[in-house]
Amino acid sequence: MPGAVVPPERGTAGRHASVVYSDDRHWAAHLCAFVRGGLQRDEQMQYFADVTDPERVLRALADDGIDAVEAVRRGQLTVSTAARTYLAGAVFDPDSLFALWDEGVDTAAANGYRGLRVVGEMSWGTRDIAGADRLLEYELRIHHEVFERLPLTAWCFYDRRLVSDEGVNVLAGAHLTHRGGSAAEAALQVAPLHDSPGFLLSGSAGYDTRRVIDATAAAVSHAPAPRLELDLSDLHHVDAASLATLAEAAGRRPGGVPLQLREAPETLRRLLDLFPELRSTVEVLGR
Repeated sequence: MPGAVVPPERGTAGRHASVVYSDDRHWAAHLCAFVRGGLQRDEQMQYFADVTDPERVLRALADDGIDAVEAVRRGQLTVSTAARTYLAGAVFDPDSLFALWDEGVDTAAANGYRGLRVVGEMSWGTRDIAGADRLLEYELRIHHEVFERLPLTAWCFYDRRLVSDEGVNVLAGAHLTHRGGSAAEAALQVAPLHDSPGFLLSGSAGYDTRRVIDATAAAVSHAPAPRLELDLSDLHHVDAASLATLAEAAGRRPGGVPLQLREAPETLRRLLDLFPELRSTVEVLGR
């Protein structure tokens, strides 16, 4: 029988992973590793398919010697589709999905499991689905808003046959742990900070990376932490429009605490000299 609920593992980074693959063999290998891990830890498991037939998921497990039918029978494993779960509403909404994870963890606990373990196929995020443009915001926010609170493990499956290289690079890069194939560094990469609420920006922020900046700004404005920090030590350049977008997002945060900017590049410091009004919502730390 499953054991009692235990607190999350030390270090939340490893429980939210991007999984990048480009063929069925590697997909099946990651799937089976995911399920075996859940069986070993007495966790409840959910697989949310996008393009994969749920029956194919069960066959792949059976082919690897896993009694998936029995796991489904006793309620430890469910295989469904994203369209029937977190995409069931009229629009994809990160806050609604965060509430879904709270509910799922509570259900797992009520059933005697030690936590919840989830796989989601993320190829839907590149299609014309209402709210899909908020997927990067969701991936950035979930580390601090969900994994630091809940005994939840989630692997986000990115199939290179269905998601563009740019999409894989940006979305997979928003995770702190990576499995499977590597993702190249995007022109502008954003990821949660390991040690405190906030985000690490790497690369160059300009016109071509506006969608990434918009998603980062949305994550900044919604983050519940009273103090939020951006680590810019790997940011080589930022244009005025990107800085203004981030400053406006900081201004929408409750409490009036400025957004902390660590290791800001010289271009950003010069922009703040040109537009001193932005200093009311952002604060550069040190020199």
